[in-house]
Amino acid sequence: MSNQGIGQSYWYLATPYSKYPGGLDAAFVLAAKGAAACVRAGVPVFSPITHTHPVAIHGGIDPYDHAIWLPADAPLMRQARGLIVLTAEGWRESYGIGVEIAEFERLVRPIHYMAPFDVPAGLLSAAAI
Repeated sequence: MSNQGIGQSYWYLATPYSKYPGGLDAAFVLAAKGAAACVRAGVPVFSPITHTHPVAIHGGIDPYDHAIWLPADAPLMRQARGLIVLTAEGWRESYGIGVEIAEFERLVRPIHYMAPFDVPAGLLSAAAI
């Protein structure tokens, strides 16, 4: 699929979820706080976990099923300008984050690594693009 005509107006925020040591609810809070740090810094961001966690929990969908969630997130990755990886505990072990990194590498889009909740200077300057 081509990216022509796509505005790429937001950054896609990858955060640990199923591998987060505090559990799924704590991973959801972590993702929300990471997204909030970006918003405060003026970085337009989409956090898939803050969207899909309540959908899974309240909609009765298995939150661990990559066969459901990765295809649901795929069009959102394709439309994002780049990837922000929140390097909280569990991120290196996360299968989903590995897939997200590989997809953004395939798309040749920028990838920024963000310590919780320290928005990197390079991302701040990139947000204005």
